[in-house]
Amino acid sequence: MERPERPIPSGRVRPGEALALAAGLTGAGLGIAAAVGGRTAVRIAVPVAAAAWTYDLVAKNTPAGPAVMAAARGLDVLLGAGGRPRRAALPASAVAGHTLGVTSLSRGEVHGGSRRTGLAALGTTASAAVAATVAALPRRRGGRTDDTRRAVAAAAFAATYAGTVGRAQAGAARNPDAATVRTATGAGVRGVIGLHAALVAGTGAIGLAGGLLAAGPIARLASKVVSPT
Repeated sequence: MERPERPIPSGRVRPGEALALAAGLTGAGLGIAAAVGGRTAVRIAVPVAAAAWTYDLVAKNTPAGPAVMAAARGLDVLLGAGGRPRRAALPASAVAGHTLGVTSLSRGEVHGGSRRTGLAALGTTASAAVAATVAALPRRRGGRTDDTRRAVAAAAFAATYAGTVGRAQAGAARNPDAATVRTATGAGVRGVIGLHAALVAGTGAIGLAGGLLAAGPIARLASKVVSPT
């Protein structure tokens, strides 16, 4: 048993209880999506739920695991797009790419990983940062001043995200032992806050993005009590 301290392996939560809670939350989530977004939301919410359950029950320990988790996270962004999935395609791809790298890297938390996986995760982080920046660029020539401001802000937030997460992943690429990989995975899990801040800044809500980024230190402190992975 790789992680005996977790709730189910330790016996603090019974498998049946966890399954019942998961089923209940899934049903509640689908119900809320239907009530708020109607059929349009349900058409995305169902694949989100299917991807999550597929990961947990089938794909987690297979080569397809990281891709299935990435699909779940990307679809989740589309679900929040309010019926405008095309507009959210680039942000969704950024979150999916980030998730793919972090999930792939996390497989080495117990027994160690490989330099190749660390470098691949570093590549997905860089790609996500670029996608978040591109998503903020004006969609027409002759952009207004506020267009330029939000693009610059998104680039700054994206650089902060890439620097924070990428530094830890570069360490895992240089020395892929279990402890270093575990540290990089934790940085990646928390780092999605920075990626979301970049995406929010790209919409023009720069103050909100700054507030979101401020949650990073809080998440880091909380991870000392409850493991993010």
